[in-house]
Amino acid sequence: MKLDTQVVELLGRQRLIAELVRDGLEVALPVRDRGVDLIAYSDLSRQVDRFAARPIQMKASTTSGFGVFSKYERLADLILAYVWHLGDPAAAVTYAMTYPQAVELAEALGWTATPSWKTGGYSTSRPSQQLIGLLEPFRMGPGRWWLLVTGVAPEDENGVAFHP
Repeated sequence: MKLDTQVVELLGRQRLIAELVRDGLEVALPVRDRGVDLIAYSDLSRQVDRFAARPIQMKASTTSGFGVFSKYERLADLILAYVWHLGDPAAAVTYAMTYPQAVELAEALGWTATPSWKTGGYSTSRPSQQLIGLLEPFRMGPGRWWLLVTGVAPEDENGVAFHP
């Protein structure tokens, strides 16, 4: 069954929210989409003694896709989340990184030397094996969201910090 873009966006958002909540974070949904799809934050009830929040721009796909766009540079502390394979829940995966980290990947791939980059950004709907390899350190799993949003290593059930 072909999913329309609104359904893909909804599936991606729900998956992302589930990952964030699983890691003990709270989620706020902006009323308008002006470059921020979600805001992930830690309240004061767990592991940190300060409020921490990060805006997230999500790119959801039933297959795969990666892009970096200059319009997001102005959003302080922005996290880019790429949610792939939403058409197959068993294969679904999320990659997340800061905007500067995404630009570093674009530089490593030579994208920043292209005319597309100079006019606003670069994207691909068919990531190369090189790109997939570069994305692997950014694959999200338990504890990874907590660390990315708060900057503090999460604790296990015994209160011992671990690095995902």
